[in-house]
Formats: sequence, C-alpha cells, structure tokens
Amino acid sequence: MQRPSGRAPNQLRDITITRNFTCHAEGSVLVSFGNTRVICTASVEEGVPRFLRGSGSGWVTAEYGMLPRSTGTRMGREAARGKQGGRTVEIQRLIGRSLRAAVDLKKLGEHTITIDCDVIQADGGTRTASITGACVALVDALNYLQRKKLIVTDPLKQMIASVSVGVYKGVPVLDLDYPEDSAADTDMNVIMGEDGGFIEVQGTAEGAPFARDELNAMLDLAAEGISQLVAAQRAALAQG
Repeated sequence: MQRPSGRAPNQLRDITITRNFTCHAEGSVLVSFGNTRVICTASVEEGVPRFLRGSGSGWVTAEYGMLPRSTGTRMGREAARGKQGGRTVEIQRLIGRSLRAAVDLKKLGEHTITIDCDVIQADGGTRTASITGACVALVDALNYLQRKKLIVTDPLKQMIASVSVGVYKGVPVLDLDYPEDSAADTDMNVIMGEDGGFIEVQGTAEGAPFARDELNAMLDLAAEGISQLVAAQRAALAQG
C-alpha cells in the first residue's frame, strides 16, 4: 500500500511549532501538521464563569474556527450565518476538554484562559493540530501568570497532544492528510498525555467495521506519534 504522501504507515507529517507568533496574546503558536496550519492563541482574563465563582478554581476553554478560504473552495463565515455549525461546536468542546486535562485548575486560581484556534489552511487533522499547538500556547500563558506573580505555583500537570490514525486501503496509518481522511475505512482522533494515558478517543468506521487488532494497531500508532509530538512541544518550549 502506497500512501498518497509517500510516507511510511507510522510516519508523521512534517511538524513545526512556532511560538510567539502574534504580539498581543499571552501565548501564541503557529502549528503546522504538513499543509494543515493553525494559529493558536491563549488569552488570560481575571475571573471565572459563574458556576466557579468563589471556588478558587480556574477555567480553561476554547473556541475554534476555519477561515473562509482555508479549504479548496470558499466557505461562508459562520458569523455571517448567525450561528456556529455542529462540527465547530463539537471541536471546540473537544479542545477545551483536552486542555483542561493538562492543568490543575485549583492552582490556576480564579483566572480564565481562553484558547482560540483559527485554521488558516486545512489538509486533514485540524482538530489534532489545534490541540497540539494550543497546549504550547497554554503553557506560555501559564508562564505569564507566574512571571506576573498572579499565581504562585505551576498549574501544568503534563503536556497533552493529539493525532489522527486510521485504516487506509486496509492498512493502519498515522496522521491522515485530506486525501487519506476522505477515503479512509476508519478515522480516529486520539488525545493523550505525555504520561501515556488516554484523554479521549474518537473513532468511526467510515466503511467496513474495524477489527479489534486494527483498533490496537491504531492506538499503538497514536501512542508512537504522540510521543514524537510531545518531544516537539518540549523542544519548542525549550527555545525560550
């Protein structure tokens, strides 16, 4: 089986994580998974949603969107339609849940960090790239809070990252691009912590149902890929 990109079944696309991509946000990253590119910004605000007021706990939430020409044909802006689509709502909730798994919210104090993930170019895996890049932006926002002495201890529990896996032409593969994603028998998104624990697994048989051994093979590929992604995150953060 030849992948459209020529990659090996267990090979990620080229991954880049560029920090401090914008000048205003407390954390900002341009993340690229091959031709998929997402700007992730982390904004710090004092205060928390009403259900957390007085609890001493903070909150991490996310918003997600795709620019109109991030895909092959122009999409209308959701703001112009007056409401977000179901896919957008589902993805931004996933990003928020995933990032909250990276943080001890009690140590965050009553601060809210909002992560904005804006897809500027899509070629498959926009949610996985968003989560992986957003975690780096989140760490920069947490470091900002510590530098300003707004919190006294580091709330980061662990890095988290995400990657897609699937069954393409009968073979489990890692990090699907659009040609594979659109033709895959199975499509799965996996979010894991650097400790190896699973945070969320979203898997769907687009064609034939997948077997247990295929599921195990996909999860093994995801674990291998996420280990590499966490190393890339750590390398980006080590650049100062």
